[in-house]
Amino acid sequence: MANRLGSELFISRLSSYTTLERLKNLFSPFGSISEARLIRDPKTERPKGFGFVTFQSPAEAKKALKAMDGRIVDGRLIFVEFAKTGDMG
Repeated sequence: MANRLGSELFISRLSSYTTLERLKNLFSPFGSISEARLIRDPKTERPKGFGFVTFQSPAEAKKALKAMDGRIVDGRLIFVEFAKTGDMG
């Protein structure tokens, strides 16, 4: 897989009602998304409340981070930051 450093965002505090499609729709206005994932508990299949969105470029990711960090999505205040090496995913 290509180096995602600087292009991958970590989104936390997501509602259990937020779907993968919703996540993509929220972030797509900021650029081309190459991958989006919602992390689920392997045993229960319930959402863990966080996910990742990877953009084609770091500039797109930066624009999305600035616009989306601290927004209310599906009734929850979400936090958006650049993904770090070693984050689950």
